[in-house]
Amino acid sequence: MLYPGLNNLRYQDSGMFFLIAGPCVVEDEEMPMAIATRIKRITDRLGIPYIFKASYKKANRSRADSFTGIGDVKALEVIRQVGDKLEIPVLTDIHTEAEARLASGYADVLQIPAFLCRQTDLLVAAAQTGRTINIKKGQFSSADSMKHAVEKVQQTGNPKVMLTERGTTFGYNDLVVDFRNLPDMQKFGVPVVMDITHSLQQPNQSSGVTGGRPDRIETIAKAAIAVGVDGIFIETHPDPAVAKSDGANMLKIDYLEILLEKLIKIRKAL
Repeated sequence: MLYPGLNNLRYQDSGMFFLIAGPCVVEDEEMPMAIATRIKRITDRLGIPYIFKASYKKANRSRADSFTGIGDVKALEVIRQVGDKLEIPVLTDIHTEAEARLASGYADVLQIPAFLCRQTDLLVAAAQTGRTINIKKGQFSSADSMKHAVEKVQQTGNPKVMLTERGTTFGYNDLVVDFRNLPDMQKFGVPVVMDITHSLQQPNQSSGVTGGRPDRIETIAKAAIAVGVDGIFIETHPDPAVAKSDGANMLKIDYLEILLEKLIKIRKAL
């Protein structure tokens, strides 16, 4: 198994990149299953390994009145039901040691947000759950510095760790992707993911609502596959304009299949 512990991750022998995709956050009880079902149908046809993603709560919000979730346990139950019904691995992010213990009862993969990638107690607590850990590289971090985050997980005896690139702070309200980071992090011997949609955020807007450049999703995705990334991360929604979180940089789900078909052609050309 390329990703130990993810026994329900299909098509690992297909030679394809894997896909982490889903809505930014659980907005209600029905939407996550509908989105996951649609993505699974696409990835089954294309032979792409698929991990469903949804946040059960949003802790990093610009404004106090921003949507944070439908309730922790309620949202986690929704995420677990997606995994159980569709027989796919599911991922959600955590922010504290207590959340690591809680979420590990529902998700196959625990994700460490970029702003928290240096938090030793959080990384250790997540690793000790025995779940696969996906660490997002901080917008302020170099690729080389992420070896220490990997070691914090591995030194607990848990080898199941991935790293995700999501852009680097470029001034006050923008991010830029340094594609050298992908092979640099692959040197640590762990799968490396390109978070395409978050890399196109324009954070810290004066309105308190994060902006984005979804028109560049295909550009970043093609470049990452050409560089040889192991997996890609895409937040997607039926109507990003009304999404309750990160709508400004999400991919409309209607466009996902054609994008993946293009990326497969690049992968095969390599």
